[in-house]
Amino acid sequence: MTHFKALKASVCMAALLTGSAAVADVTAAEVWADWQEQFTLYGEGGVTIGSETESDGTVSISDLTFSMDDGQSSVTGTLDSIELVEQGDGTVLITMSENFPFVITDEFGTTVNMSIVQNGFQMVASGDPDAINYAVTADQYGVQIDQIEDNGEVIEGDMRFVANGLAGNYSTTSGDINNITYDLSATALDILVDVTDPETGGKFLMSGKIDGLGAQADLAIPTDIDLENPEDIFAKGLEMAGSYNYDGTTLLFDVQDGPDSANGTVGTGPGEVTFSVDEEALSYGVAASDIAVSVTSPDFPFPINVSLGGYGVGLQMPLGETEEPADFGLQFNITDLAVNDEIWMLADPTNSLSHDPVTVSVDVTGEAKLFFDLTDPEQAEAMAMGAVPGEIYSLNLNDLTLSAAGALLTGEGAFTFDNSDLSTIPGVPRPEGSVTVNLKGANQLIDTLVAMGYLPEDQAMMGRMMMGMFARTVGEDELTSTIEVNEQGHILANGQRIQ
Repeated sequence: MTHFKALKASVCMAALLTGSAAVADVTAAEVWADWQEQFTLYGEGGVTIGSETESDGTVSISDLTFSMDDGQSSVTGTLDSIELVEQGDGTVLITMSENFPFVITDEFGTTVNMSIVQNGFQMVASGDPDAINYAVTADQYGVQIDQIEDNGEVIEGDMRFVANGLAGNYSTTSGDINNITYDLSATALDILVDVTDPETGGKFLMSGKIDGLGAQADLAIPTDIDLENPEDIFAKGLEMAGSYNYDGTTLLFDVQDGPDSANGTVGTGPGEVTFSVDEEALSYGVAASDIAVSVTSPDFPFPINVSLGGYGVGLQMPLGETEEPADFGLQFNITDLAVNDEIWMLADPTNSLSHDPVTVSVDVTGEAKLFFDLTDPEQAEAMAMGAVPGEIYSLNLNDLTLSAAGALLTGEGAFTFDNSDLSTIPGVPRPEGSVTVNLKGANQLIDTLVAMGYLPEDQAMMGRMMMGMFARTVGEDELTSTIEVNEQGHILANGQRIQ
């Protein structure tokens, strides 16, 4: 809960720097008037202004203070100056102080002093009140954590996340729903975390950078959104879709905690995060490639090296009550996971197993009805208490792959479900369809595990018997099995009825 509130506060402050300008016009005075209207989002007294002056197409604001307190956490911050200058060509140049300090406190006695820092930041607004375009540039733009105090104990250190070469555009249209589209990039994001534990004296250092960042999004934000009651924001029309991507990551770390210590590096190739969410559905995906982790420590007799060709996670699901079957899906993959030979030697000192990289991949999709609106807390709680969440209509196994220790398991198939028939298989919608599974190298792997003493002979024999019952041989050390459920609800393995 504390993390959510901190995130909400961060969103509010981001709105002060960007979203508040979403209705900019062609004059500085009109821009500032619209900013003040947007400030009402933060409630009475949420934003106070020290002074403002207007002269010759320039509006200057000093000591703009932002404050929010919900009884469990609070955020306060002061921006020294904002200047809006008409450029004489229908555009307005917006610049701000290079440092925007703010403080976050919570009910558990934690205080975080932070700053938004920037160098050379400016926005140029153009267009008209119904369709505003912004060009954003900054030599540097980021967040710096100046101090963390936990119940009177100060955590010393330096924490900075700074984007270099920030550039891009965003555009807005206003109305009952404010639509914001942005496309931003940065040449690199510099990362530094250097902290000391006040109790133990332990130190943690991480530094590095993420190259070639990009961020794209389309947002629809209701004008009457209430940040104090976020449970109804989707019902009011909130929609978000976008992606974040990067070219590569290079990090180094060093941990010192008394007699324990470790250091190493983390590197990746290109990666991407995609998302979309609205009142009806959620979609999320993350993927990264060419991952390498190296760790050395006096606690280990050898270095630890782990590499991945890539990994990915995907999720698609309905969020609201559906009248017709809606799509859902889940994807997961780890590709070409490899470790150094010294690690293999711990489990395989005789080098009996195949040390080829490990791959795991699962891709499941289907259609289902949802009986509840998950964006409504009361309905979500009712579902969590055990109510039947919905009905499944189809389930597709698009990919199943497991490759490890010289064996390869693959599978695919599809089923449909008749929700009007809960008696053929008691309590379960009657399925119809089939799945085919293929297994290579299983007998060789079993023989090796028996010889190594990892698998007792009687358990190996039982495993072979089970494979013989449900699978048929199609090649040298290769088995296949097709499990089918027909329209009568009969279960068949390779054409033979087993139930």
